[in-house]
Amino acid sequence: QVQLVESGGGLVQAGGSLRLSCTASGRTFSWYNMGWFRQAPGKERAFVAGISRSGGRTYYADSVKGRFTISRDNAKNTVYLQMNSLKPEDTAVYYCARARMSGLDIATVTDEYDYWGQGTQVTVSS
Repeated sequence: QVQLVESGGGLVQAGGSLRLSCTASGRTFSWYNMGWFRQAPGKERAFVAGISRSGGRTYYADSVKGRFTISRDNAKNTVYLQMNSLKPEDTAVYYCARARMSGLDIATVTDEYDYWGQGTQVTVSS
């Protein structure tokens, strides 16, 4: 079993920035692609960004391209989401997740991830 612990959420004004962190337990962190998802009240959990095992490949939802950056530090068992130019529509609970090893590419659907963090609230005020 693995545990994912998220931090960095909070309240920020529109146009501001936040950096989310997710730290995993265990020694096999670098074996897995990782992703960030978000969920607003009454809506489906949606893909935000994904990153390959080495960090060499990234993929973003169209809604965050140019504003968000995903990165990872395998020595620290940590994946990050740097969020700039935040908008009120970015308000959601943000989750990090570990991809299943069977996947060869960066997955964008929740079924392709097998472990999830507890979520951290991001609120962007106008």
